Amino acid sequence: MKKRRLGKTGMVVSEICMGTMTFGSSCNEDEAFRILDRAYDAGIDFYDTAEIYPVPPQKSWVHRTEEIFGKWLKTKPRDGIILATKVAGPGHGWFSPPLREGKTALDKYHIRRAIEGSLQRLGIETIDLYQTHWPDHDMPYDETMEALTELKEEGKIRYAGCSNETSFGLMKSLWTSDKYNLIRYDSIQNNFSILNRRFEDELAQVCRKEGVSLLPYSPLAGGVLTGKYNGTVPPEGARFVRYIAEGERQRRMASRFLNENTLAATAELMKIAEKYGMSATVLSVAWSKQHDYVASTIIGANTVAQLEESLKATDVILSEEILSEINLVSKKIQYPMG
Repeated sequence: MKKRRLGKTGMVVSEICMGTMTFGSSCNEDEAFRILDRAYDAGIDFYDTAEIYPVPPQKSWVHRTEEIFGKWLKTKPRDGIILATKVAGPGHGWFSPPLREGKTALDKYHIRRAIEGSLQRLGIETIDLYQTHWPDHDMPYDETMEALTELKEEGKIRYAGCSNETSFGLMKSLWTSDKYNLIRYDSIQNNFSILNRRFEDELAQVCRKEGVSLLPYSPLAGGVLTGKYNGTVPPEGARFVRYIAEGERQRRMASRFLNENTLAATAELMKIAEKYGMSATVLSVAWSKQHDYVASTIIGANTVAQLEESLKATDVILSEEILSEINLVSKKIQYPMG
């Protein structure tokens, strides 16, 4: 497994990160342990979780993923694992998270509450990368960055990152850190795949110029890029089949990932993958990690078999010819996820 530096930190991480967001919901604890063991054996030393996991977020199982990961972590040498987790963003915007009664915020009080809970569930003293899960652009960034700075000074975190952030938010946070000599965001974890290339429009340039690493999540576009939704019968139990029946928020998310344009683009990409002797999964994961501003691509799995397919992309480097053919699909069907 190749390694890459994370931002300007002292951490060098495996170019594939093991995501855990389904552990405790669609993936039970026993299977989660098998997935984590296989990832570890494959050379993955970077793992990502969050206080709000598993998904879809709901009060009956919130925190369960960190608890599962904490149990597994006790079976491995702590110094050999680079662990990332997240504090929930504000609860007064697009989404009210099922923790702290939905009144979350990126202020000192809630960041302190969140970190203490995560450290306890994970059974550790220090989190390697602590990330804000989604931003609050109306709140002064200095309070958020001051809170994270205090945690670093106390030894509770090593480095900080953000997630689902915009170009404005990332630059504003970096400006704040520079002005007040505070901890900086060394990573940004955003949705990025062949079906969602919006990161390339502006944020890629910010990352290059400011030395911030992208940690792409959903490189398979929620499983759409595996091609499993391109059949005549919807796959039973698949995420977006479930989401369509699970409420308005889930239905909106499903329609973003699963629509006429995403299915058409996936069909074209499947042909490219077949032409070059690989699956669409391998093509998509390989594409995701083949960017100069990417430190580690976050993959997910509900089964070891799913993980095995993604791991086949570990040593795959796509040729210029393949990349050109992928680009033609992106030009033909622009922004299929909107």
